[in-house]
Amino acid sequence: MKAFDVVILANGAFPTHAVPLKVLNEAERVVCCDGAVKAFPNADIVIGDGDSVPAEFRDRLIQVDEQEDNDLTKATRYCKAQGWQNIAYVGCTGKREDHTLGNISLLMRYYREMNINGTMFTDSGYFTPAQGEQTFDSMPGQQVSIFNFGCKTITSEGLKWNSYAYQELWQGTLNESLADHFTMRTDGFYMIFRTYSNN
Repeated sequence: MKAFDVVILANGAFPTHAVPLKVLNEAERVVCCDGAVKAFPNADIVIGDGDSVPAEFRDRLIQVDEQEDNDLTKATRYCKAQGWQNIAYVGCTGKREDHTLGNISLLMRYYREMNINGTMFTDSGYFTPAQGEQTFDSMPGQQVSIFNFGCKTITSEGLKWNSYAYQELWQGTLNESLADHFTMRTDGFYMIFRTYSNN
Protein backbone atom coordinates (compact mmCIF):
# COMPACT_ATOMS: atom_id res chain seq x y z
CA MET A 1 0.00 0.00 0.00
CA LYS A 2 1.34 3.41 -0.95
CA ALA A 3 2.13 6.09 1.62
CA PHE A 4 -0.45 8.84 2.09
CA ASP A 5 0.07 12.46 3.06
CA VAL A 6 -3.04 12.43 5.22
CA VAL A 7 -6.09 10.37 6.13
CA ILE A 8 -9.52 11.98 6.06
CA LEU A 9 -11.96 10.20 8.38
CA ALA A 10 -15.61 10.79 7.51
CA ASN A 11 -18.56 10.26 9.82
CA GLY A 12 -19.84 7.10 8.15
CA ALA A 13 -19.45 3.60 9.56
CA PHE A 14 -16.15 3.31 11.46
CA PRO A 15 -13.98 0.63 9.79
CA THR A 16 -13.64 -2.88 11.19
CA HIS A 17 -11.40 -4.47 8.52
CA ALA A 18 -7.66 -4.63 9.26
CA VAL A 19 -6.62 -2.70 6.12
CA PRO A 20 -8.50 0.58 6.68
CA LEU A 21 -7.75 0.36 10.40
CA LYS A 22 -4.03 0.05 9.61
CA VAL A 23 -4.20 3.00 7.20
CA LEU A 24 -5.92 5.09 9.87
CA ASN A 25 -3.78 4.08 12.84
CA GLU A 26 -0.45 4.45 11.01
CA ALA A 27 -1.32 7.79 9.39
CA GLU A 28 1.13 10.66 9.69
CA ARG A 29 -1.85 12.98 10.21
CA VAL A 30 -5.63 12.55 10.44
CA VAL A 31 -8.27 15.11 9.55
CA CYS A 32 -11.77 14.31 10.83
CA CYS A 33 -15.01 15.46 9.29
CA ASP A 34 -16.94 17.10 12.10
CA GLY A 35 -18.46 14.45 14.42
CA ALA A 36 -16.10 11.68 13.24
CA VAL A 37 -13.66 12.91 15.89
CA LYS A 38 -15.81 11.17 18.50
CA ALA A 39 -14.75 7.83 17.00
CA PHE A 40 -11.09 8.89 16.61
CA PRO A 41 -10.18 11.34 19.37
CA ASN A 42 -6.49 11.39 18.35
CA ALA A 43 -7.26 13.34 15.16
CA ASP A 44 -5.01 16.29 14.44
CA ILE A 45 -7.68 18.52 12.90
CA VAL A 46 -11.48 18.62 12.74
CA ILE A 47 -13.20 20.30 9.79
CA GLY A 48 -16.86 21.19 9.41
CA ASP A 49 -19.56 23.49 10.64
CA GLY A 50 -18.98 22.21 14.17
CA ASP A 51 -22.57 21.23 14.85
CA SER A 52 -21.62 17.74 16.08
CA VAL A 53 -18.16 18.38 17.57
CA PRO A 54 -18.00 17.89 21.37
CA ALA A 55 -16.58 20.78 23.39
CA GLU A 56 -13.36 18.94 24.26
CA PHE A 57 -12.33 18.83 20.59
CA ARG A 58 -13.16 22.42 19.65
CA ASP A 59 -9.54 23.53 20.05
CA ARG A 60 -8.82 21.45 16.91
CA LEU A 61 -11.86 22.62 14.95
CA ILE A 62 -11.48 24.58 11.74
CA GLN A 63 -15.03 25.82 11.28
CA VAL A 64 -16.37 26.14 7.74
CA ASP A 65 -19.98 27.30 7.77
CA GLU A 66 -20.80 27.30 4.05
CA GLN A 67 -23.30 24.60 3.09
CA GLU A 68 -22.63 24.35 -0.65
CA ASP A 69 -20.25 21.42 -0.09
CA ASN A 70 -20.28 18.64 2.47
CA ASP A 71 -17.67 18.15 5.20
CA LEU A 72 -15.72 15.61 3.10
CA THR A 73 -15.16 18.24 0.42
CA LYS A 74 -14.32 20.92 3.00
CA ALA A 75 -11.70 18.57 4.49
CA THR A 76 -10.31 17.76 1.04
CA ARG A 77 -10.01 21.45 0.14
CA TYR A 78 -8.17 22.08 3.41
CA CYS A 79 -5.73 19.23 2.73
CA LYS A 80 -5.08 20.42 -0.82
CA ALA A 81 -4.33 23.90 0.55
CA GLN A 82 -1.68 22.32 2.79
CA GLY A 83 -0.10 20.59 -0.22
CA TRP A 84 -1.37 17.13 0.76
CA GLN A 85 -2.38 15.54 -2.55
CA ASN A 86 -2.15 11.82 -1.70
CA ILE A 87 -5.20 11.29 0.48
CA ALA A 88 -6.69 8.16 2.03
CA TYR A 89 -10.42 8.33 2.75
CA VAL A 90 -11.86 6.18 5.53
CA GLY A 91 -15.32 6.01 7.07
CA CYS A 92 -17.03 7.34 3.94
CA THR A 93 -19.45 4.44 3.47
CA GLY A 94 -22.05 2.65 5.56
CA LYS A 95 -24.89 4.07 7.62
CA ARG A 96 -26.82 5.69 4.75
CA GLU A 97 -26.73 4.50 1.16
CA ASP A 98 -27.26 7.98 -0.31
CA HIS A 99 -24.23 9.31 1.58
CA THR A 100 -22.24 6.27 0.46
CA LEU A 101 -23.00 6.84 -3.24
CA GLY A 102 -22.39 10.56 -2.93
CA ASN A 103 -19.03 10.12 -1.19
CA ILE A 104 -17.78 7.53 -3.69
CA SER A 105 -18.67 9.82 -6.59
CA LEU A 106 -16.88 12.72 -4.88
CA LEU A 107 -13.64 10.75 -5.13
CA MET A 108 -13.82 11.21 -8.90
CA ARG A 109 -14.64 14.91 -8.55
CA TYR A 110 -11.53 15.43 -6.40
CA TYR A 111 -9.40 13.57 -8.94
CA ARG A 112 -10.72 15.45 -11.98
CA GLU A 113 -11.11 18.94 -10.57
CA MET A 114 -8.54 19.13 -7.74
CA ASN A 115 -5.76 16.75 -8.87
CA ILE A 116 -6.17 14.70 -5.70
CA ASN A 117 -4.71 11.19 -5.75
CA GLY A 118 -7.33 9.67 -3.49
CA THR A 119 -8.03 6.13 -2.36
CA MET A 120 -11.27 5.36 -0.54
CA PHE A 121 -11.12 2.37 1.81
CA THR A 122 -14.17 0.38 2.87
CA ASP A 123 -14.49 -2.82 4.89
CA SER A 124 -14.39 -4.96 1.74
CA GLY A 125 -12.01 -3.16 -0.62
CA TYR A 126 -10.87 0.16 -2.01
CA PHE A 127 -11.80 2.61 -4.77
CA THR A 128 -9.23 4.34 -6.99
CA PRO A 129 -10.07 6.97 -9.63
CA ALA A 130 -8.04 6.82 -12.82
CA GLN A 131 -7.68 8.13 -16.35
CA GLY A 132 -6.32 6.77 -19.61
CA GLU A 133 -3.92 3.82 -19.58
CA GLN A 134 -2.88 2.58 -16.15
CA THR A 135 -1.60 -0.67 -14.65
CA PHE A 136 -2.92 -1.70 -11.24
CA ASP A 137 -1.40 -4.00 -8.63
CA SER A 138 -3.53 -7.05 -8.03
CA MET A 139 -3.50 -10.76 -7.25
CA PRO A 140 -4.92 -13.79 -9.05
CA GLY A 141 -8.60 -14.14 -8.23
CA GLN A 142 -8.97 -10.62 -6.82
CA GLN A 143 -12.45 -9.25 -7.49
CA VAL A 144 -12.38 -6.07 -9.58
CA SER A 145 -15.13 -3.66 -10.62
CA ILE A 146 -14.82 -0.86 -13.16
CA PHE A 147 -17.09 2.19 -13.20
CA ASN A 148 -17.16 4.38 -16.30
CA PHE A 149 -17.15 8.17 -15.91
CA GLY A 150 -17.60 9.20 -19.53
CA CYS A 151 -15.20 6.97 -21.47
CA LYS A 152 -16.19 6.08 -25.02
CA THR A 153 -13.47 3.42 -25.20
CA ILE A 154 -12.42 0.97 -22.48
CA THR A 155 -10.28 -2.14 -22.93
CA SER A 156 -8.49 -4.27 -20.36
CA GLU A 157 -5.66 -6.77 -20.14
CA GLY A 158 -5.26 -9.26 -17.30
CA LEU A 159 -8.94 -9.50 -16.31
CA LYS A 160 -11.18 -12.55 -16.72
CA TRP A 161 -13.74 -10.67 -18.82
CA ASN A 162 -12.86 -8.08 -21.46
CA SER A 163 -13.88 -4.56 -20.52
CA TYR A 164 -15.84 -2.17 -22.73
CA ALA A 165 -17.36 1.31 -22.42
CA TYR A 166 -20.01 0.44 -19.84
CA GLN A 167 -23.18 2.53 -20.03
CA GLU A 168 -24.62 1.40 -16.67
CA LEU A 169 -22.97 1.25 -13.24
CA TRP A 170 -23.59 -2.48 -12.80
CA GLN A 171 -22.06 -3.55 -16.12
CA GLY A 172 -18.42 -3.30 -15.04
CA THR A 173 -18.85 -5.02 -11.69
CA LEU A 174 -17.73 -8.50 -10.62
CA ASN A 175 -14.72 -8.93 -12.87
CA GLU A 176 -11.66 -10.86 -11.72
CA SER A 177 -7.91 -10.40 -11.97
CA LEU A 178 -5.83 -13.18 -13.53
CA ALA A 179 -2.38 -12.16 -12.26
CA ASP A 180 -0.45 -9.80 -9.98
CA HIS A 181 -1.49 -6.81 -12.09
CA PHE A 182 -3.95 -5.76 -14.77
CA THR A 183 -3.99 -2.89 -17.26
CA MET A 184 -6.81 -0.58 -18.28
CA ARG A 185 -6.75 1.44 -21.52
CA THR A 186 -9.36 4.17 -21.89
CA ASP A 187 -9.99 7.54 -23.45
CA GLY A 188 -11.27 9.15 -20.26
CA PHE A 189 -12.02 8.79 -16.55
CA TYR A 190 -13.04 5.66 -14.65
CA MET A 191 -13.04 4.22 -11.14
CA ILE A 192 -11.55 0.89 -10.07
CA PHE A 193 -12.71 -1.10 -7.04
CA ARG A 194 -10.51 -3.94 -5.76
CA THR A 195 -11.23 -6.33 -2.90
CA TYR A 196 -8.59 -6.94 -0.23
CA SER A 197 -8.37 -10.65 -0.92
CA ASN A 198 -9.05 -13.03 -3.79
CA ASN A 199 -12.26 -14.51 -2.39
